[in-house]
Amino acid sequence: MLAQRDTDRLRRYREYLDYYEGRRGAPPRRGRERALVFNYARSIVEKGASYLVTDHRPEVTAADSDAVAAEAERVLAETWDANDLARLDIETEVDTAVLGDGAYKVTWSQEEQRVVVSAPDVQGLHAWWAGDDVRRLWRVAARYTLDADALMDGAAMPSVHSVQGAPIYGRASSAAAGQSAGEVEVVEAWTPDRFELWAQGERVEARANPYGVIPFIVYPNLPRPKQFWGMSDIEPLREPLEELNRAFTQLSRILELSGNPIAVLENVEEARDIAVQPGAVWEVPEQARAYLLDLLQGGGVRLHVEYVDLVYRALHDLSEVPRIAFGDGRFDRSGIALQVELDPLLRRVERKRLIRTAALRRRDRLVLAVAGQHLGRDFRSVETAVRWASAIPEAAPPTG
Repeated sequence: MLAQRDTDRLRRYREYLDYYEGRRGAPPRRGRERALVFNYARSIVEKGASYLVTDHRPEVTAADSDAVAAEAERVLAETWDANDLARLDIETEVDTAVLGDGAYKVTWSQEEQRVVVSAPDVQGLHAWWAGDDVRRLWRVAARYTLDADALMDGAAMPSVHSVQGAPIYGRASSAAAGQSAGEVEVVEAWTPDRFELWAQGERVEARANPYGVIPFIVYPNLPRPKQFWGMSDIEPLREPLEELNRAFTQLSRILELSGNPIAVLENVEEARDIAVQPGAVWEVPEQARAYLLDLLQGGGVRLHVEYVDLVYRALHDLSEVPRIAFGDGRFDRSGIALQVELDPLLRRVERKRLIRTAALRRRDRLVLAVAGQHLGRDFRSVETAVRWASAIPEAAPPTG
């Protein structure tokens, strides 16, 4: 069923990744002519991520008692440090901006006796939601591949255990028999009540959900109206990226030809030893004319440069990342003027932070729920918030 599901979405993911990696956006080649590719997609995505994911930590804002609040803060802090969430969040933000969707997974490691937070590849995620509420999931499936040898050893099995701690290694490894050289496709299927594990198309485990909730948080980069899956930062930039590279390539070819001028001969039936070099002497018949083709005359190059500037401006307008965000300091500006120029980017950051804050709060609730279940604590009364540092440097208050 999954092989036929979400084919358009997965195709879009591959296309956006191609732009991000610089594999798309180049003008068509003609013969051996080179084609320039300036990877503005990567630059804009990573610039936006650096402004959005500033210093942030979860905070407990309410609980039944001070003791519960202190214990919840300890669990969140330990989970943050053990999973290196500061690094994971910036990496996940780049992935989310490129593909259009992001995800976290929260489980319990029986071996390490701690909460594990990961960021699964959304290219392998499939989600089902209530018909009238795209925010309410009732099933999530995660598809990925594992090395067959590791699967048979149980070393790479997903960290899922029942409350009684029964492992799921045996039948999954038997499904990998005969696949010792290569990879095995594994699918985890989750509902609030049930967990299923599939390997090589065979269901090898089915049991009650040990967590009581779906341990995935799936969220959009930017939402599409009334749709679950989001919109990539690269989506509105595809045509400007392609046109910018085409214009740069065309201008480069003109300058290259001007540096290696073309000799033009008129009324000449045959020509020999025509060389374009200092001191060269050409012998041509009477009534013939010889000259060098000047592609730069009449200000033609300036027209190309002005067109490149127009495309460049459209690229920054559509990305909402103004040139000043890249450190363009050609003019002296006051702090207020700089903030006004950065306003499109700052407003985009605010819109995205609404989505990210909700996702991180859900992640914190999952962390506390999973930890509480295995540690014998009740964190249901705990409420959390996410505090973000400013997206732009703030002036230090005056002293003295």
